[in-house]
Amino acid sequence: MEFRGFFVVLLVWASGYAAAGGPPPPSSPELIAKGGKTFRTSCASCHGNLGDGKSPVAGTLSPKPRNFVSEAFKFGNQPEQVFKTISEGSKGTAMPPFAFLPEGDRWGLVYYVLSLQKK
Repeated sequence: MEFRGFFVVLLVWASGYAAAGGPPPPSSPELIAKGGKTFRTSCASCHGNLGDGKSPVAGTLSPKPRNFVSEAFKFGNQPEQVFKTISEGSKGTAMPPFAFLPEGDRWGLVYYVLSLQKK
């Protein structure tokens, strides 16, 4: 019985940690470059090569893809918020979840799209 209680506590702790995802890695030029590569292969077909929301398919999507250069992020521009959107997608839009990408690639995407915003 003691073992079972320990297992339940361990399971609850582990699921809480997985949901929280831990702290984001720090941004770096290497991580942004990695994100740029992933963006070109996984995101540019909708968001455009420049991340400005202008792509050949953008006009066929409703709502139109996010313009990362000049538009506000729908769910916030904190790294954790962008990571969540990339991982879970955006309901009611054509933005699918990209949870199948390795976590490091998703963090690279986070910092890459954040770097596109005009300062």
